[in-house]
Amino acid sequence: MAGMPVKFLTEDVLSKLRPFPELAHLRVRPHGETLVIESGPDDDPIRHARLRRQTVHLWTLDVADHRGRWQPTPFRDRLHSVVELLLGQFGWVLEDRLGDGAEPGRDLGS
Repeated sequence: MAGMPVKFLTEDVLSKLRPFPELAHLRVRPHGETLVIESGPDDDPIRHARLRRQTVHLWTLDVADHRGRWQPTPFRDRLHSVVELLLGQFGWVLEDRLGDGAEPGRDLGS
């Protein structure tokens, strides 16, 4: 697939997460044509969300369930729009599951 390699888009996604101090526990890792948002130890990461490239400009959003399995959502849009949707509608998915001070239930898109 043509377009910018996914690994070069990790900083773009991180720049959308960094304004929220309660998301400091998150990191973004490229994996093939996906960007995985995860936290926890490197050798046993906690999955939160996955952004999958469908075309050069369109991405889909998957969220991890309580077992870490990917669940698709029906959303497909440009990368920045999918990240905004994740922050605004699925902020609970990004909460710190290790208990380092996240604010449960806060709408991060506001």
